[in-house]
This record gives sequence, structure tokens and C-alpha cells, in this order.
Amino acid sequence: MCGICGIFNLDGEPVPHRFIKSMTDALAHRGPDDEGQYIDVNLALGHRRLAIIDTSPAGHQPMLSADGNVVLVYNGEIYNYRELRTELEKTGYCFSSRTDTEVLLAGFQVWGLAVVKRLNGMFAAAIWDARERCLHLIRDRYGVKPLYWTRIGKTLIFGSEIKAILKHPAVSVELNFDALNEYFTFQNLFRYHTLFRGINQLQAASIRSISEREPEFTRQTWWDYDFTRRDELLDFQTAKEETARLFYQAVTRQLVSDVPVGSYLSGGMDSGSIVGVAAESIPRLATFTCGFDMSEVTGVEANYDERREAEYIACHFKTEHYQQVVNSSDISWALPRLVWHLEDLRLGMSYPNFYVSRLASRFVKVCLSGAGGDELYAGYPWRYYRVFNAIGRDDYLRQYYAYWQRLVPDHERSQLFTDDVNRRIRETDTFRTFSRVFTFNRRLHYDSPEEHIANSLYFEIKTFLAGLLIVGDKLSMAHGLEERVPFLDNDLVDFAQRISIRHKLADLEHIMRVDENVPRKLRRYQSCADGKNVLRQAMAGILPTVVTERRKQGFSAPDESWYRGESLAYVKETLLNKRAAYRDFLNPQYVARIIDEHVAGRANHRLMLWSFLCFEWWCKLFLDGKDVTT
Repeated sequence: MCGICGIFNLDGEPVPHRFIKSMTDALAHRGPDDEGQYIDVNLALGHRRLAIIDTSPAGHQPMLSADGNVVLVYNGEIYNYRELRTELEKTGYCFSSRTDTEVLLAGFQVWGLAVVKRLNGMFAAAIWDARERCLHLIRDRYGVKPLYWTRIGKTLIFGSEIKAILKHPAVSVELNFDALNEYFTFQNLFRYHTLFRGINQLQAASIRSISEREPEFTRQTWWDYDFTRRDELLDFQTAKEETARLFYQAVTRQLVSDVPVGSYLSGGMDSGSIVGVAAESIPRLATFTCGFDMSEVTGVEANYDERREAEYIACHFKTEHYQQVVNSSDISWALPRLVWHLEDLRLGMSYPNFYVSRLASRFVKVCLSGAGGDELYAGYPWRYYRVFNAIGRDDYLRQYYAYWQRLVPDHERSQLFTDDVNRRIRETDTFRTFSRVFTFNRRLHYDSPEEHIANSLYFEIKTFLAGLLIVGDKLSMAHGLEERVPFLDNDLVDFAQRISIRHKLADLEHIMRVDENVPRKLRRYQSCADGKNVLRQAMAGILPTVVTERRKQGFSAPDESWYRGESLAYVKETLLNKRAAYRDFLNPQYVARIIDEHVAGRANHRLMLWSFLCFEWWCKLFLDGKDVTT
């Protein structure tokens, strides 16, 4: 796990060392163990190292081939690197280190860019082919590891984080108004742009190549999710047994490390199952939980603290367990630091993630996460019921779009933004942005409830999970911690996509009979224990029944209560301040109305308030240049 960056002057202009050194320094938190730069006249690469596999100096990057013709900077882990190493040795390649980095370097020399299809892991890499004067930017199947790029004139600049790109003197910070509109519609970005105008994210499972001879990007996408090829002849028992086998293999495969490995642990099945398997290989596995001060919390949020459930699992598997208790005042300290590291605002309240990764980094360098299980195995049944009875593609998209407007609905958009912003985004069509996600896979059909659910799984894994992975990477690497996601193992993902929808949703027939006119139907499905049925049964051999049958609960702080009580003063101080930075873009009257409605209990605007707070700090830090420590 590391941080990478680079500069490619396509006009042949030499790159000053100070430019790449400054960019590399901006990523120091991602790699506190080592740093390096490489310059080939008009091409420069930078690297910060978090040493995980072969911690010796042999793993130093940028890594050069023996003949000096290929140079690699790489961020991530290749879990099948030992098998690939054996295969490469048979071709005559002689390795000088035990790193997975050298395996990737050798793989490119032997197989070319086709090496990516052999990799089981998470990675973002830049490969410089000095003979062809060509640069290749590569990102893993799922987009676990981030990579950003921009082009200014004849100069290409890239980095693991946007803050590295901002260190280049040609780059200035401007707000991307289309991305702003997208964020305040979905609390996420579905396109590969960012809030920074002109700075883009490299698409998952893609390669972008550029050379002095061909100074425009060529792009190839080498993989995509596909839930359309389900094997309806695959019976439940076989699906359960194979899921269990592949899950064991995935977790065990991702334990490869020369430094201590731990695991996050909530009270739920996904992280609990990971802990159960990992604990078989690691005595006194270190586990980490974030809980909350519940003294002033009421309603449904009173159940948000999962420390008791996590302790039960920790005791069951005899782990070395640590807890972080977050209270309402902790948001004010964490928020500016969180936004500084996150940069690319995504999804809901993530300061608990910031705190628990900070805790874990004190004891281990690698931490396992349960992300991905819900998206692969249909863990959100209350979302799917909305589109069960859709009639065709247009009806499906309309219904699902209405759900995914998590923040500001279309009819209120003009009230949220200032007149100037409204003029700038007038031609932006967020429904079209939403719909385009589905066009990535042209095999999608919209003729049955099962197809609607499969399409929803595709959409959510491409958007919601993608946002979770960005949050997970940025907030763990803020503390020099590598976060791994065993559910995103190639073999497990490939098999999970083949499983029938009816094996994942145990109560599918009942949900299909839901009358759309029945009141309070949403609450009914928010509290149901359905979803991930085949995974629940597969994990029954690992976890106690009380865990596998526990109802789904997301990892979230009780902000609805805190924003009405203990955190209200901070919310008002930040957002009702007449000198607030967001006022250049958002209507302060609209913001004040949202606060009033939330405090009065007329609506639960916790997601909106979080997004307002994050955007205010984004403006302060990146537009106004405020120091994160002040």
C-alpha cells in the first residue's frame, strides 16, 4: 500500500525534480516507510511506500527492470503474486526481491498489458515504457485503489490523491459545478469527474495509455460486473457450499503480509465472518470496533451502538479486541481532517470510519473490511422492493432514480443553489447521469422482478460501493493503514454473480406481493432480516446463529439525535455563520430551513446536514486555503 504520482510533459519539456518531490511529499501519510522519485527528462514518477510485503530495501520504488527500459510505481496488493511468480520463473525471469511489485513489473515485461487480467488484488499503477516513450495508467477491477489525473495543455499529471496533483504549479483549484450538482443530488458522484474542475478519476478496470507519438489517451476497459449470467440451475445447497469455500479462500488469501494484520469488527455477519476465518490463522487477531456515546440518543438510533454485539464475536473467537467510543463533540475535531483526506466528497457520515482506522493504525498496518458483501448478495431488500413491479426500463429507471436522490430532489434544486450556480448547471441532467450507469452493461434486461433486482445490484456496486471504497481507502491511508476487502476477491465475485436472485432474497415471493398503497411499507423492509440468504447459510459454519440471523444494520453514528441536541451548536456555528464559505454557491436560506426542519422533528435531514458541513470545510480547505490544523 502506497501513494504514487507522476508528470508527463508531452512537448518534451524536462520535469524539474522539485515538482515531483513536492507531489511525492503530499502523499507522505500514505507511505511513511520510504520515498523515491524517477526522472526521464520529460517524465517523472514519485512514490511513497508503506512496506507490507518484503519490507526490505529491495521493495523500493520506483522499481526499474534490469535493463532500465520499464519503470513501475504501484499502490496496492496482488494476493496471487506467489502463483504468478512461479509462472514467471518458468519463463526464465530471475527475481531480486520477494515483493508483489516486482511480480507486476515482470508480468508486464512477459505478458504486456494483458497482465492485468491475471491479477487478483487491488492496485493502481503507472508503468513507463522507456523504449516506446509510453505511459500506462492502470486501475484494479473494482476501483479499490484510487487514481486521479488531469491534463493541462501538453502536461499530464496524476496521483493517488488529488492533493498531490494540486502541488503542481500549473494546477489551480476551481469548483466543478456539474459535480457539485451531482453530489447534492446523490450524495455521490456517478461519473468519473470530481469536485475539482478538470481533475478526473481513472475508471475502475481500465487502462489509459499515452505517448509522445500518440499524445491523446487511448483507453481500454478490461472487466465489468455482470449479474445477467445467473445460473438458475445452480441449487441452493451447492451455492451455499461453494460460497463458503470461496469465502475461506478469499480471506486466507488476503492474509498475506510481512507485517501485523487485524480486522474491523461490527456486530454484523460480514465482518464477523472475516474475523472467524482470519482468527484460525492469526492467534489473538487484533479487532477494532467503533461505538458511540448513547446517553442523549433516542428512537431507532438507540440501537446504533454495536459494541456489545462486537464484543460477543470477539469473545467467541478469542481476539485481542479494541474499542473507540465516539461522542457528539468528536465531529468538530475530525471533520476538517476528514475532508482534507477525503477530498472527493462521497456518501454519509464517515467520521466513525476515520476514528476506527486511526485506532487500528496504532496496532497493525493492515486491516480487513467487510465492504462488498451487501452489494454482492442483496443486503438491502428495502431498496429493491421499490422496483419489483416496474414495467419496463423507463418505469424502472424513474422509480429507482426517485429513491437515489438522497439529498435534494429535482424540484428543490433551484432553491438550494445561488442564481449564479443555477445558471451554470442549467443544462445538467442528473437523471441522464443516473441512467448512464446502466448503459455500461448492454446485457441488462428489464422484464421481470429478478432482472430489476439484478440491475439494482449492478447499479449499487458500481456507485454506492465505489463510494464506500473511496472513503475506506482515503480514511485508512490518512493513518498509514492498509484496508483490504476480502469480499472483492476475483473468484468469490465471479461466483456470487452467478447465484440466483432467489437464493439471495429468501422472502422474494412475499415482497413481490407488496401492495404499493400499503402505508409504512418502507419501515417494514428496513427492519426485515431478509437479504444475503445464501451468504447467511454459508456463514452458519463460521458464526453462531444469533449473528447470522441478526437484522441488517449499517455502520452509522446517531447523528439524527446529535444534530438536534449535542451537536446542534456546532451545526449552527458552522452553517449559519454569515462568513461561511459555502454561501458563494448555496442559498443560506435553504440551509437554514433544512436545519429548522430537522431540529423541529419535521424531517430527518442528517444526510443533508452532513453534506453541508463537509462542503463548507471543502470550500475552506481547498478554495480558501485554510490550514487543516486550525
